[in-house]
Amino acid sequence: MTPPGLLTALLALVPVLSPPPAPPEGADATAEARRRMVEHQIRDRGIADPAVLRAMGEVPRHLFVPPALVRHAYDDRPLPIGHGQTISQPYIVALMAEMLRLPPRGARVLEIGTGSGYHAAVLAGIAEEVYTVEIIPALALTASARLRELGYKNVRVRDGDGYHGWEEHAPFDGIVVTAAAAHIPPPLIEQLKEGGRMAIPVGSVFFAQYLMLVEKRDGRVTTERVIPVRFVPLTGGPPR
Repeated sequence: MTPPGLLTALLALVPVLSPPPAPPEGADATAEARRRMVEHQIRDRGIADPAVLRAMGEVPRHLFVPPALVRHAYDDRPLPIGHGQTISQPYIVALMAEMLRLPPRGARVLEIGTGSGYHAAVLAGIAEEVYTVEIIPALALTASARLRELGYKNVRVRDGDGYHGWEEHAPFDGIVVTAAAAHIPPPLIEQLKEGGRMAIPVGSVFFAQYLMLVEKRDGRVTTERVIPVRFVPLTGGPPR
């Protein structure tokens, strides 16, 4: 039985650039749209990690949105994907990926909130193994099928309560959470590898939220505010 839990929509409070013109049909056009997205929405805002920039430029974002929204796939904003959820703004996806500072080889990453599978696909271009948990079974099923069809063999998807992580595959070099938590879930801290980093929004739906960097080093856990954001709430959690 699937527990109530995580919603994965992401509404970030970051400056929004003017959206690029909708790309014409064809592979060349979508490649050009991705190039403009990376240059103007991501690199120009300070994202510099070559692996992140490469992954953002390679993942076909237009294949992760509903057909009616394909022409807006590379706009500088989140887009609805059904079930009250969204595909995250490209900049936020890139920022959270860069915050992890993953090692160049052998990285294992946990994502909480699969949504369309887009963020997992980006992480798959950076990490060796990606494990992603989605609370809405229909989204988990669709994302799993899409990632498989697109050849992302290093991503594993399951539906469940992301508050508890995915203990069987811990520890993780990096963890990404795509919903705002009232506090940092202890199971996720436990599943973070020594030296690992977590990107998680923390705060209330009605008050301030911040994207937080959580780091585990020398047996200590440190946190740092990165930017103010607006996410839907992380639900689920105890009991278990």
